[in-house]
Amino acid sequence: MAVYTDVSDADLDAFLADYDLGEVLAFKGIAEGVENSNFLLRTEAGSYILTLFEKRVNAGDLPFFLDLMKHLVDRGLNCPLPIMRRDGAVLGELCGRPATIISFLDGVAIRRPRAEHCRKLGEVLAKFHLATADFPTGRPNDLSLAGWRQVYDGIAPKEADAAFPGLRARMGRELDQMDKLWPQNLPSGVIHADLFTDNVFFLHNDVSGLIDFYFACTDAYAYDLVICLNAWCFEPDMAFNVTKARALVSGYQSVRPLERQEIEALPLLARGASIRFLVTRLNDWLSVPEGALVVPKNPQEYATKLAFHQGVYDARFYGLDFD
Repeated sequence: MAVYTDVSDADLDAFLADYDLGEVLAFKGIAEGVENSNFLLRTEAGSYILTLFEKRVNAGDLPFFLDLMKHLVDRGLNCPLPIMRRDGAVLGELCGRPATIISFLDGVAIRRPRAEHCRKLGEVLAKFHLATADFPTGRPNDLSLAGWRQVYDGIAPKEADAAFPGLRARMGRELDQMDKLWPQNLPSGVIHADLFTDNVFFLHNDVSGLIDFYFACTDAYAYDLVICLNAWCFEPDMAFNVTKARALVSGYQSVRPLERQEIEALPLLARGASIRFLVTRLNDWLSVPEGALVVPKNPQEYATKLAFHQGVYDARFYGLDFD
């Protein structure tokens, strides 16, 4: 979450005129994440999140994201529910951008997750995958192999080397390897693709909700799992915590057991999950608009994670036991 676009009181009032939410009591920007402009909105009717979708999000994909949230709620998963306007629509326009209001979820994002949090995450991720099995539509992952290459090609070598010497060249070599080695035909369906710690809420050590579905797409379930492995199982000093990894994967497998081909593909998938966030973080680091209320994330974190996974040749490194 972040703020790229300022919203005036007059613009907000005009937008809210299409809703039955009462008077505005509070309105504040949320300066986290890197993708869209997000605001905490409190009205007489309750608390909500107002999102303006910025340029990276394809407006044509928005019905998929919003319908997915409604589908998940119908299947018993706790996630935000889009709020309908008086005309029955859940999308409008604010400050020249597509915008929506979603319900507010109670809970706390765990910044330093423990193994028990990782196990709970694994369980809910598997439930998410099972719940989306009958979701009627799909969406190609535009940040898979071809998408990584497209973002990479748009990064100016001189600017990249000035900020992180040699990093872009290392990324290029890894992309060449991924083009040759990327696993195919793994069990797939709708995945979240962005379940970082700030997108999972906990209450009393149980998952109380999932948020931020705007990277959701159709891809390998195991790829979603290793995105979480990267986001939840490395310590602040970048040491890999195998106890957390074992908890995450065992929690997942308690709900949806991994197939043998998925287990064997985990090291390569983890490398791909690393390069995915490495390439977008480097691009964002070099291109945040002046004055935007957003703190870009250092890509070096994912360069370190990539280096770890490049040394992994067996899923046992992630705490899995198999014959």
